[in-house]
Amino acid sequence: MTGSQQIGVLFVCLGNICRSPTAEGVFRGLADAAGLLERLRIDSAGVMDYHAGSPPDRRAQEHAARRGYDLSALRARRAVADDFDRFDFVLAMDRENHRDLLRICPPSRRDRLHLFLDFARDTTVREVPDPYYGGADGFEQVLDLVENASRGLLEVVRERLGG
Repeated sequence: MTGSQQIGVLFVCLGNICRSPTAEGVFRGLADAAGLLERLRIDSAGVMDYHAGSPPDRRAQEHAARRGYDLSALRARRAVADDFDRFDFVLAMDRENHRDLLRICPPSRRDRLHLFLDFARDTTVREVPDPYYGGADGFEQVLDLVENASRGLLEVVRERLGG
């Protein structure tokens, strides 16, 4: 990749109001701190559209803000087949989201679809649990997992960008 090219990263969960906007906000923050934000295109989406246009869940925003991540400007949208052309990494939060994304993924773009936690270090957890129906601990667990995987993903992205 040349210095003028961007890498696109799309985070996807069920409704795009808890896990994927949290991942977008965390990854955006880490990329900014690493000086890579301008070389990335970062977004999030849901496999369902029932929250389209809505901001992230209030609890997700509050827990993220405590760690310095601002999710307030984000708005939910549904993932579409064209996302696989626009993003180099389409990252599902869990296996069910991954299966749903496979249904819309063009066969030639399947190499772009991954479970997000495949980028996490030192954990055997493979799925980011949905905190929506739980308590505060769930949102904190999501942040822990997302920060871990975001750091691993940032290493891969940095290598693709040439250092």
